[in-house]
Amino acid sequence: MRVNQFIAAGSSLSRRAADQAIAAGRVLVNGQTPSAGQQIVSQDVVTLDGESITPDVKAITIMLNKPRGYVVSRDGQGAQTVYDLLPPELQRLQPVGRLDKDSSGLLLMTTDGQLAQELTHPRYVKQKVYQVTLDAPLQPLHRQIIAEQGIELDDGRSQLGLDRLRDGDDTRWQVRMHEGRNRQIRRTFQAVGYTVTKLHRVQFGQYSLDSLKRGDYQSFGSCSGRRLIFSWWLGKNRLILPTTSSPASSKLLMAMAAKR
Repeated sequence: MRVNQFIAAGSSLSRRAADQAIAAGRVLVNGQTPSAGQQIVSQDVVTLDGESITPDVKAITIMLNKPRGYVVSRDGQGAQTVYDLLPPELQRLQPVGRLDKDSSGLLLMTTDGQLAQELTHPRYVKQKVYQVTLDAPLQPLHRQIIAEQGIELDDGRSQLGLDRLRDGDDTRWQVRMHEGRNRQIRRTFQAVGYTVTKLHRVQFGQYSLDSLKRGDYQSFGSCSGRRLIFSWWLGKNRLILPTTSSPASSKLLMAMAAKR
């Protein structure tokens, strides 16, 4: 396994971030700065910022339905954080993207740095879908500008897909986007005179909240309960094994992973 893969498998860093950490001298292998692409063997000691790291045999990923009022941070500065919703064994999970304190909905959290990279890097186009409530009905001209021309913000143009959530109600909209800039939806509507009073994310790429209750978390593809998924690394592929798998299938998949 290359050193950047090793770091990504043993920390919250993506491979790209691991490469940057190596270049910055934050990574040592047996006390020495590694070369790019260096292979790591079992007896090697790898440290990141002075702390020894070991790749997880299994990476953990969950989907949380974040309630409004919770901060996506370890330090809420007096406010509740999403980590208050998780048990001790899940405290090392890192959020994939962000939702601000006043927003709610789907939040992915993982120990898999490469998965986080694939979900957030602009190279991998992932649609995000939100349910948005405005303080006033959206006028047809403003809808056309946002959806067709886009709004010029301080950090670039913002163009959003818009669909009514209910016929005849111009205050509630389904918003589609492929970016993830800070408070982009709120700033876009504010630029044309509206305040977003509610913002709830319901989809991130292929992952959807479905019936997941607010404040609860679960594995991908699960409809209820608090369950996790585990990722076994099989070369360049990631094998997803839900905890709901039968003992026989789990044993078979683990045996396959051991042979790689």
